[in-house]
Amino acid sequence: MQLPGSAVSFLEGQARRVRQLKRKQRIVFPEGSDPRVLEAAARLAAEGLVEPVLLAKAPAAAPTGVRFVEPCGKYAGLYHERRRAKGISPVEAAQISRQPLYFGCLMVTAGDADGFVGGAANSTGDTVRAALQAIGTLPKVRTVSTFMILCVRNESYGHGGLVAIADPAMVVEPDPVQLAEIAISTAASVRALLGIEPVVAMLSFSTKGSAKHARVERVVEAYRIVRARAPELHVDAELQADAALAPAVGASKAPGSTVAGRANTLIFPNLDAANIGYKLVERLGDAVAIGPFLQGLAKPANDLSRGCNATDIYGVALVTALQAEAARS
Repeated sequence: MQLPGSAVSFLEGQARRVRQLKRKQRIVFPEGSDPRVLEAAARLAAEGLVEPVLLAKAPAAAPTGVRFVEPCGKYAGLYHERRRAKGISPVEAAQISRQPLYFGCLMVTAGDADGFVGGAANSTGDTVRAALQAIGTLPKVRTVSTFMILCVRNESYGHGGLVAIADPAMVVEPDPVQLAEIAISTAASVRALLGIEPVVAMLSFSTKGSAKHARVERVVEAYRIVRARAPELHVDAELQADAALAPAVGASKAPGSTVAGRANTLIFPNLDAANIGYKLVERLGDAVAIGPFLQGLAKPANDLSRGCNATDIYGVALVTALQAEAARS
């Protein structure tokens, strides 16, 4: 299947923007002996995009530009300090901190790496748990969530056919505060990855009061929180999906809205809607879904599917590098 032009442009755009960064980002991969990770790291190094750090014993024929590190007890004290309040003893901290997932995340926390890409051979639960315990969340953010980039064939939608969506993979039934934090985090991710101003639609089965229900009110309350916390954000609610994406429908259902019909960032009311929605677009609309990517962490870490290939890992590493640069700005 030929990729949509938006998907090709997204991947090319990420590589181009990574090349323009002031310095190469150091991305650590905990599954350093996995052949897929080795292939992706070799490509990233050969193209001069990032500095890959693989947690493994260096092979006899190590790729040029790839650094190998064997996990040790270097970060035991750091992990103990982070988890002592949870009852972790120094002995337990020493054991846990040597595990590749934790060691890689602790490298990021310590400033010895700029971002983390794991999950090629570990479950999402184990990978995210390590990131939460060893990296933690941003100040004033209690919700770690995910976002995806949908690359659709009709380039009149979103930003040249690119539409960010959240949260398709983590927060099952967000309350208003969580939904607001997902919206704010996703807007920041869109700025970092696409280099554009996010136009955020908070979705519902209602548009501007066309239906009355507690679920609609939850979206409206989340919108109020977003406006209070991030007044500069270009956001509107509540909008049905067609009103958010199609100019004619937006003008009819939400006249006067500067978001309706122009949205490039869609915030779904719950995981059910987001996950089902993106899979329908992917299958019925012949679109490409890239991600999901984690957001809300203090420093960037991303989870791979265990079914990923080397190209997938390459793409996630590019996104992670851009997140790392944005985290310092």
